[in-house]
Amino acid sequence: MANVLLVVAAVVAPTLLFWVLLRVPRTVDAVGAFVRRRRAPRTAAPPIERLTADLHRVHRTLAEYPPGTPNVRRRATRDAYDALLAQACAAVDVPHRLTELPDGMAREVERLRVEEALREAGLTVP
Repeated sequence: MANVLLVVAAVVAPTLLFWVLLRVPRTVDAVGAFVRRRRAPRTAAPPIERLTADLHRVHRTLAEYPPGTPNVRRRATRDAYDALLAQACAAVDVPHRLTELPDGMAREVERLRVEEALREAGLTVP
């Protein structure tokens, strides 16, 4: 029985060793790619020009909805506009409370205040 185990080990060991040696370059490349991806700088926000263009586009879409447009569509567009305003505020360090306030007059007033603060910061906000 011991002889059989020695023969199996003698046959399997070189095969296993060569298989491991062939896998090492792929493993090193995969680890290197993983490390490079983690070290690569990530942009947290889109460029301010793109944010401004998106603000104009979404505001225009919201203003051009015809009467009878479903309320869900209006609310979703308004929420998208608020999210863009929040991103613009983060980009130019303007404080806002858009995410804290519920829908209603207080949020409308905050939206107007934020638009004016962004204009004062140098953005062209609709």
